[in-house]
Order: sequence, then structure tokens, then C-alpha cells
Amino acid sequence: MRLCLGAAVTLAAPAQAQQSDAGGAQVCPAPKDHSAAVERLISQLQAAPNEAEAQKLSNDLWALWADAPNEQAQALLDRGMSRRASFDFIGALDAFDRLVDYCPNYAEGYNQRAFVNYLRQDFAAALLDLDRALALSPSHVAAMSGRALSLLGLGRVTEAVEALDTALAFNPWLPERHLRAPGGPLVPARPQPEAEGTDL
Repeated sequence: MRLCLGAAVTLAAPAQAQQSDAGGAQVCPAPKDHSAAVERLISQLQAAPNEAEAQKLSNDLWALWADAPNEQAQALLDRGMSRRASFDFIGALDAFDRLVDYCPNYAEGYNQRAFVNYLRQDFAAALLDLDRALALSPSHVAAMSGRALSLLGLGRVTEAVEALDTALAFNPWLPERHLRAPGGPLVPARPQPEAEGTDL
């Protein structure tokens, strides 16, 4: 599978010097550390009084997750998301492949590539990337919910329930919460009472 950024994270970082490896190839810098702001936003989401306020907080979370390590990484991320929005999934995958190759420690590259594969119904590929995104960013609620949807797509319902419940513990306002509502696909069916007088 958007928070008022505090002063510490809203100010643009100074232009980073181009880092190169021994062969002269440009190296992606380490992802920016927004962990404190993310944790603060998640706490606010858990206490949000209504869906409108939760949506604002969620938008602020997305702004942090989509803050790529440098201009080159940001251009790849933006290109992939633009291609996906126009249903050019091949072009989107190409951009995200380039992004994860260039910035293998940036979680959002994997999360966005997973979303494209989810839309292509390649749930197994999506799940691999979501697991990688969560290893890099354990509080990435969107990756958690995407993981639940991918597991559901694979028919692994029990695991999908666990994954979605974990995501909802972080953000109870997730759109995917309807999957756990009565009648939803991730709610166990109630056993039907035995009809009387049906002894054979």
C-alpha cells in the first residue's frame, strides 16, 4: 500500500553533497530520520476524534514517508507514482525498480513498488516488498495494511486478519477497517445453529 511537519522536519535540509563510491558512481544517502515525527503522528491518530482529523494526520504521515533521501531519489519516486496514477504499471515498476536499486534502504521505494504489484494482482511480489519496507520502517502503517490486503489476495486469511489488526492498532481510522466490520471478508462467519428436528 500525509502531518503538520514540525519545525525540525519541515525545514529543508541543506543540499547534500553528491556521494560517490570508489568507482565514481553516485551513492544514495541514508534516508532522513523522521521516526520521532512519525511516532508523534501515530499517537495523535490513535486519539483522533473523527475521520476528518485522522485524514489530516494520515496525509502528514505520507508527507514524511514520501520524503526521499535526495533529489534523484525523489524524482524516481515521483515519476513512479505519476506513472501508476496514469495506469502505466510497467513504467511505474521501472521507476520503482530504479529507486530500490539506487536507495536500497529507503522503505517507500519498496512500499510503492508493492502497491503497483498489488494493483497488478501479483500479491506474492507485493508481499515481498512490503516485508522489506516494514523491516526498514516498522511503523509504516500503510505497508502494514497493504500487507494485510496482499495476504488476503493470496487466500491467507488468518495471517491477513493478524496483519490488519496490527495496522489498526497503529491507526484505527484506516480505510481498510471495513474489512473487519460485520459482514467483512476478514470477520469469521458465525456458526449457524443446528436446525431442530433434523435427526436422520
